[in-house]
Amino acid sequence: MTELETARLTLRRWRADDLEPLAAIHADPDVMRWIGDGSTRDKNQTRAGIEAMERQWETAGFGLFAVELRSTGELAGFTGLSVPDFLPEAMPAVEVGWRLGRRFWGKGLASEAAAAAVRFGFADRGLERIVSITQVGNGASERIMQKLGMRLERELTDPTCGRPIRIYGIGRSEYGAAE
Repeated sequence: MTELETARLTLRRWRADDLEPLAAIHADPDVMRWIGDGSTRDKNQTRAGIEAMERQWETAGFGLFAVELRSTGELAGFTGLSVPDFLPEAMPAVEVGWRLGRRFWGKGLASEAAAAAVRFGFADRGLERIVSITQVGNGASERIMQKLGMRLERELTDPTCGRPIRIYGIGRSEYGAAE
């Protein structure tokens, strides 16, 4: 089982008891504001999402980790790697992404978790390039991307919802030079 630890977090595979806390995160309009068309997700949609995340682990050898606080064992959200197949213009690509509950914002947890996921992608999975995608206006996510050493590559429109998005990226050689 793949598991990563940072100073404050454990990044791990999904468990059945993660459904309720993740569904609560997905029910928060502030959390979902910059995801797709901004719609919240219900428990069934969250369950389907967790199942899809686990399938990606099985098929690709990487995926989105559940992010747990080491101090309490509480689920804070997720981070990790996925294939952004919703965006054909970006393919082939592997994306680092994250989503944390609102009460976990502003503490550097998303940056800490995403950095561990990027390191995992380059060091453990041998990826050559990692991208990150955000909607225009989501300055908090763009700051995390910049902290990861990523650079803005292009701006286009999300075909699933018509919102403008930005793609940031970093290659293995750039990542290694930044460490």
